[in-house]
Amino acid sequence: MIAVRTHHGARALIGALAYVEDARGAAMGEVVELHQAGQPPRRGQVIDASDGLTVIQILEEPIGLAPARVAITLTGATAEAPVGRELLGRTLSGVAAPLDDLPPPIGEALRPVWGAPMNPVRRRPPGDFIETGVSAIDGLKTLVRGQKLPVFSGAGLPALELAAQIVEHARAGAGEPFAVVFAAIGITARETRLFVERLRASPARSRTVFYLNEARDPTIEQLMTPRFALAQAEFLAFDAGMHVLVVMADVAHYCETLRQVAAARDEVPGRRGYPGYMYTDLASLFERAGVLHDRPGSLTQLPILTMPDDDITHPVPDLTGYITEGQVVLSRELHGQGVFPPIDVLPSLSRLMNAGIGVGKTAPEHRRWADQLYASYARGREARLMATIVGEAGLSDPDRRALTFAADLERELIGQGHARRTIGETIAVGWRLLAALPRDDLERIDDATWARRPGATP
Repeated sequence: MIAVRTHHGARALIGALAYVEDARGAAMGEVVELHQAGQPPRRGQVIDASDGLTVIQILEEPIGLAPARVAITLTGATAEAPVGRELLGRTLSGVAAPLDDLPPPIGEALRPVWGAPMNPVRRRPPGDFIETGVSAIDGLKTLVRGQKLPVFSGAGLPALELAAQIVEHARAGAGEPFAVVFAAIGITARETRLFVERLRASPARSRTVFYLNEARDPTIEQLMTPRFALAQAEFLAFDAGMHVLVVMADVAHYCETLRQVAAARDEVPGRRGYPGYMYTDLASLFERAGVLHDRPGSLTQLPILTMPDDDITHPVPDLTGYITEGQVVLSRELHGQGVFPPIDVLPSLSRLMNAGIGVGKTAPEHRRWADQLYASYARGREARLMATIVGEAGLSDPDRRALTFAADLERELIGQGHARRTIGETIAVGWRLLAALPRDDLERIDDATWARRPGATP
């Protein structure tokens, strides 16, 4: 344990950063207390300790602090979060302070919020299905235990509504212990009410922990919120043996805070002003997902991020895509048509889908079923584009069938509304859509699979 040391005065206070000289022995992640006469105490954390200058990230509003008058105490401890099964059903701030009029959580243990790298040798390949209740995901972009599957949204699209639906309806399997940890990062008060009011009377409330950091809270707290949430999720998954789904929204707000902190530290900017280490920082969050050989639980992540100007090549979604195993992309066009959830299945992808579907998991014919739906829908989208040029009357009969199929799939399979669907119901809807096409159009379905479809004539 590092001894407690107090330094009187700081070289500078810039935004939520305090710069302290000659703080020898300061350790990365060390907890800091800041005191000044006439001011409430603040907490902080060491984020840089090099070149004789220690940088401290103040975790609460720094207004009122004066560099010459503040006393900065390095406690020798690292930031820890209370974790435990008793937190299920609780609503907490981004740093685990109670927001539900209940006492502060004590938990079963205290865990470092920074976590620890998962030993690659202990990892086992993901291979089990998580049912989200959303047909476009379960049927066409299947989520697997231990996967990291981000949702790429545009401004104004209902990404948080989709997240609320998944939080309410997701399950790991019949009789298996399942929990959801939701980390809200810089969301609005209206968005907070959406979650709280929707889930207050839901059975899912008792298996969910909410960490809510609103836009009006100290901005710097956004960097801590996902780490407190992941510390809780790791305990539930790898100590309590539960299957845990972590929903983080909005990762774009987290990255914007990283950029602000980097600018305050006069760091050399990278792409579009973001720090060069943003990839590493995001990886420190996303790589805490996984499944272990010697533990029964799993930790799955569904991060949500808003793409500035709907630009999927923007640094935040671009780097996220390199770290994660696919993406679910929301469509502004489908949203404008009233389709919910407006998931564009063509650019969406789940790289681990094959590991979580098939016999004993979803349906034996799931892969061929999904391939045919995707192919027929892609042809319909091409026909729709052609119709804008030559008119629908100028299309061939196969193209007109494909055009109709695309509209039906968007309305009946993708646009399920807010109701929950089981994977069996999703498969049934897909077969009904495919049955409207001539058999010759279904080149991805062999005769044996076609004969086994629900409702087929013996």
